[in-house]
Amino acid sequence: MEFLLCALPIAYAKLIINNVDTMILIVQRTLKIMCMLLNCIVMPFVMLQYFKKQRRLPPIKNSLLLLSATEIAEKIRRREVSCVNVIGAFIERCKEVNPLLNAIVEDRFDIAIEEARTVDEFMAHTTKTEEELAQEMPLLGVPVTVKESIAVEGMSNTVGIKANVLCKADHDATVVKMIRKAGAIILLVSNTPELCMFWESDNYVTGATWNPYNTTRVAGGSSGGEAALLGAAASVLSIGSDIAGSIRIPALFCGVFGHKPTACLIPVNGHKPGSTDENWIQYFKIGPLVRYAKDLPLIMNIICQPNVEHRFDQKISLKELKFFYMDDCCPATSSINKDMKEAIKKLKTYIKTTYDVQVQKAHLNDMKFAFDISVYFLTKLNVQDIPEEINDIGPSKILVQFLKSCICMSSHTISTISFSLIRWIWSKFPKSYGQAVTEKKIALEKQFEELLGENGVLIYPTFVSSSGYLYQSFPKTLNFTYVMIYNVLGMPATQCTMGLGKRGLPVGLQIIAKRGNDHLTIAVAQEIEKAFGGWQIPPTCELQV
Repeated sequence: MEFLLCALPIAYAKLIINNVDTMILIVQRTLKIMCMLLNCIVMPFVMLQYFKKQRRLPPIKNSLLLLSATEIAEKIRRREVSCVNVIGAFIERCKEVNPLLNAIVEDRFDIAIEEARTVDEFMAHTTKTEEELAQEMPLLGVPVTVKESIAVEGMSNTVGIKANVLCKADHDATVVKMIRKAGAIILLVSNTPELCMFWESDNYVTGATWNPYNTTRVAGGSSGGEAALLGAAASVLSIGSDIAGSIRIPALFCGVFGHKPTACLIPVNGHKPGSTDENWIQYFKIGPLVRYAKDLPLIMNIICQPNVEHRFDQKISLKELKFFYMDDCCPATSSINKDMKEAIKKLKTYIKTTYDVQVQKAHLNDMKFAFDISVYFLTKLNVQDIPEEINDIGPSKILVQFLKSCICMSSHTISTISFSLIRWIWSKFPKSYGQAVTEKKIALEKQFEELLGENGVLIYPTFVSSSGYLYQSFPKTLNFTYVMIYNVLGMPATQCTMGLGKRGLPVGLQIIAKRGNDHLTIAVAQEIEKAFGGWQIPPTCELQV
């Protein structure tokens, strides 16, 4: 078996050296056929979910839940609202929706109420002006939820690993320290897939997290718990992480905004899994998910590295930007569906009619290598915290774990085991393959640099479709290249919600820019929110304010 699995990378490497274009077409089409076969295996399990009854979310009864984080902070500073009332409203909402969504791993509601009382007492006696408070504690009294993989002292930090079910963080991650210093009140830590290694938030500790727009669909992963709570109006500001679309995919599926920052812009200390690999900080990002795009500059100003220049407060005129678009990725991926195409078309039309700016079709010659570049560099990373029984072992042992997982006898999920197998296969590729892919990555980076420059943005699909059923991500794995490529390139990407599609599920798109130009993607996101309405209350949830 090991010999057969080694044969593919060796043949693959020879092809890439001799004829790159031919190799890409042959291998990527072969992979698509394999995914079609995998879809046949998964489909019976998916079809069983067709009969699952969709559950309605409780109505939104408190108007405080509809405020942005920026508005909440302003009202607390102006003493227009009690912090206890704000925190209480979000805690009540979390308790209402979590039985349907299964997004919360562990809460700190009692402590959060005590912290809110402290804020109210402080506001009753402070002599600081509103401007001083905004400068020193811009998130004073604002509720924040945090992905469970990001350390919050005293809170669960198991990341879906069954053997680590009692694991608690003994310190705060750097970003958590930053938001606490800014005055934020942390409510809870939320669900992820095992070790954050899949695009569905499902594990053997907490279970699966469901979508607030349709509780028979997934919330996405790996920041699925955060996105589900945001979409259900149970959170307003979230901290997630992204190494292969883990912020943007859940944000798309749950109808909110998510920003994957430029490489090294935000500190990543205190995340599980971690890595000592020098490339880890280039590909892995911690970043925000928000219900309202207007909150992105607020949170980004707080969690950015103190010694890194950024321009989130800079006024941006969209009329002075260059706009490009693409609606496909590479031969390995599927085409986007009608809803996603319509979203891109609507934005192109809006930019043209509103700003008289032409949105040009982008042509990037080496984008056809996006899958190869993404998989090669991400699987090459030396990731810590992977259990020994599935880390750096041959395919025979991995297959045993895989079969045990299929009959619920393994303590690890199929997604984590599959990652170990993929990483093992790619480790067998010879150096010549790596050198060729590295050259393609450098060439693609240069093409993006020349295309976008200092004032260009790219409109690009976040994924091929809206949220699917549990397990449907397995045969769609190749399609996540749409998000993975921007992790490897280190470029900023902001997922923007564009309303609901024909089936009542959120649709959206990414805005991409050159490294360091996060302020451009966020500015466009804010414009999209104004033009298309941003987050929408789930159809299954009534408004009774």
